[in-house]
Amino acid sequence: MKIEQIYTGCLAHVAYYLESDGEAAIFDPLREVQPYIDRARKDIAKIKYVFETHFHADFVSGHLDLASKEKATIVYGPTAKPNFEALIAKNNQIFEVGKCKVKAIHTPGHTMESTCYLLINEEGKEFGIITGDTLFIGDVGRPDLAQHVIADLTQDKLARLLFHSLREKIMPLADDLIVYPNHGAGSACGKMMSKEITDTLGNQKRTNYALNPQFTEDEFVLAILTGLNTPPAYFPKNVLMNIQGYESLDAVMLRGQKPFDAKTFELVANETQALILDTRKASEFCKGFIPNSINIGLESNFAMWVGELIPDLKQQILIVADDNEKVQETIIRLSRVGYDYCIGYLDGGFQTWKNVNKEIDTIDRITAEDLVILEEIHKVPIFDVRKRSEFQSEHIVGAQNVPLNEINNYLDAFPRDQFFVIHCLGGYRSMIAASILKQRGFENFADVVGGFNEIKITATPISDYVCPTTLL
Repeated sequence: MKIEQIYTGCLAHVAYYLESDGEAAIFDPLREVQPYIDRARKDIAKIKYVFETHFHADFVSGHLDLASKEKATIVYGPTAKPNFEALIAKNNQIFEVGKCKVKAIHTPGHTMESTCYLLINEEGKEFGIITGDTLFIGDVGRPDLAQHVIADLTQDKLARLLFHSLREKIMPLADDLIVYPNHGAGSACGKMMSKEITDTLGNQKRTNYALNPQFTEDEFVLAILTGLNTPPAYFPKNVLMNIQGYESLDAVMLRGQKPFDAKTFELVANETQALILDTRKASEFCKGFIPNSINIGLESNFAMWVGELIPDLKQQILIVADDNEKVQETIIRLSRVGYDYCIGYLDGGFQTWKNVNKEIDTIDRITAEDLVILEEIHKVPIFDVRKRSEFQSEHIVGAQNVPLNEINNYLDAFPRDQFFVIHCLGGYRSMIAASILKQRGFENFADVVGGFNEIKITATPISDYVCPTTLL
């Protein structure tokens, strides 16, 4: 018997591969399913089941493509009502995968259909539990997401269901069970997840704040609802895609991988009003880019920021990337969060645009040392685009906080008749913000290279850190 974690860092997502005696099961697969198929082929195994712990909000699952390609059965927990063929498990129903067994344990709370899967090996021993978003390492799934899809499912109601699911169905299990969660640190599906992605249930009982056996139901509800950030705007849309179904990734890839020369690229952009998405690093983008394009670099939380800043999942997108391999990666990563309407890319990347002397734009960048001088002489406005919690922890005195995910709501905060400076923590988010400001007609500003990290090190005259005094 084999159980393997398949981790995807940009989403802090974990899928699972289970194999026994020539049969395999995949738990919570991502949109691109070929790696799972290849893994099963390596073991000369047939994928029998695709187990889903719940209708995911932070990514579009690969359940439909995987079931279609492998003739596998999709399994959801009790109360799930997908708009496609699936087996809706009963609580405690057992499934056989080769010589091992998988037991469905209905654990409503994160969502109503949330289900954990208890793994039982060939000797009949319970050795692990795939917990989805019910139980993380160091945290539990937030209960405030489902209400954005079904209004009656209030966060209080779900939190109380989660309390009973954990106390009555998970905590009574053996301490030596290995916990296999769906996410690690960095996911928006919890608030204080560990960077670790596996642990024993016994250790979680001792160290996970939400499993405190002394908690009353009301104390539990207060503890898990306190400090929740607003969920990303694309979460409810991904839930609906996972419930209703979606187009095959093969069709999405075919549509998106259309190469255009510079002239045709410009023509298509003008005719379709497609968003030009430049996925190069900030250090390259700032030196030159196609006017009105948005920079969201592939090297960080690309999919999350696309989901936060592009409101329409059906927005047509044209890609500018370093090379054709990055184009393919871009389309896949967009599809993971439901953006399926890439319609082509600039063949040869930005250099192709430059080679034919097309108009380009640039973004000014300054160092932390430059910022000290500007602040001392001119008292320039400074805008911090980090999260509110980061800003509240420490920030430059007098800076204004406009979190990147809220920037479109606060464009009036930025002056059009005065030079200003923007920064984030390291330069990734501020370049996204800079590209949005450029697209909206702002010209007289600069981005700080290295962001707050560099400001703290080198710009001590203006780096007095206090709790916020100016929040927009």
